[in-house]
Amino acid sequence: MGALHSDQRIDVEGAALLNIVMAFVRRYVVLPEKAAVAVALWIVHTYAIEAAEATPYLNITSAEKRSGKTRLLEVLSLLVARAWFTGRVTAAVLVRKLARTPPPTLLLDESDAAFKGDREYAEALRATLNAGCRRGGVASLCVKVGGDYDLRDFPVFGPKAIAGIGRLPDTVADRAIPILLKRRAPNEQVVRFRQREAQPLAEYLREGLAQWASTNMESLKTARPDMPDSLDDRAEEGWEPLLAIADAAGGDWPERARRAAVALSAGEEREEDSLGVRLLRDIQLVFTERGTDRLSSEDLVAALNEMDEAPWGDLRGKPLDKRSLARRLRPYEIRPKQVRVGDRTLKGYMREDFHDAWARYLPHILDIAPESETSETNET
Repeated sequence: MGALHSDQRIDVEGAALLNIVMAFVRRYVVLPEKAAVAVALWIVHTYAIEAAEATPYLNITSAEKRSGKTRLLEVLSLLVARAWFTGRVTAAVLVRKLARTPPPTLLLDESDAAFKGDREYAEALRATLNAGCRRGGVASLCVKVGGDYDLRDFPVFGPKAIAGIGRLPDTVADRAIPILLKRRAPNEQVVRFRQREAQPLAEYLREGLAQWASTNMESLKTARPDMPDSLDDRAEEGWEPLLAIADAAGGDWPERARRAAVALSAGEEREEDSLGVRLLRDIQLVFTERGTDRLSSEDLVAALNEMDEAPWGDLRGKPLDKRSLARRLRPYEIRPKQVRVGDRTLKGYMREDFHDAWARYLPHILDIAPESETSETNET
């Protein structure tokens, strides 16, 4: 990377271009290999958005401040197509600007403050992001037409990178590729970012990116890349345009892209975004450790609250109780019933009540049930 100068011609051969883009980003930001692969593909995707039916967001997050989130957005602002780097704007400005054709690439900083601030704005932002990952997604605003007001739908589809500390709303996180940053260690070196020095090379890279995307646009529109089996439907939808770019670029990028997709967007790491799935997993662990096919609500709650490194003992300052457990399981169509435990009949749950939910939401975890105890259960 250090030998490349802005007066050199940028080779638009796909694999070489991606390598240069990834090296440019990592020159200024400490990024793990697979995250850097995803970011490089996503940068190209902003130029090829016309070919995509869906777009994956980048969820740029960290455990602590000063971990490079804003710096990554600053670097992206030099490379992506039609960059719009912003913190907070009104809902009306957000929607109207996203509705431009072609759409801007939204680089949203300090999302944690936005989602924890004004509730009306947070809901508008969440709804806009939920709708904007698929072509045809719209956000509705009340607009003045003559002397009256009317509702108007604004298209909000387009690439977006969102940076902040902590969790995004689950529905937004589900549409995003997680890019986890860590504070730079003493042995990790990057170049000090000075925009006026980085800008000339970035302009040449943008020219190469725009040229490559234009040349490959029609083939990207019809591409149907093979998807890793371990990706769920939402992750497949998001990664499809990135894998299409990797396949078109050639070299080792098809393999690198799929390894990154599995590492960042498959299996347990992805499911951890959902507290409900975490609850299902922990309940399965309790049943397995107890070696039983039934548990009273009281015993199940106690076991969950005693789990180390689990959230159940402190949910917004209170431990999980029987009523909260029942409420959290209701969306999975799991309800407490009268179960026979020893010589007592108590409110509780049968292991078989969870089989459908476990099969759907924990498909990679084999459930081996103990032999069923002989007794009746009655739903209440």
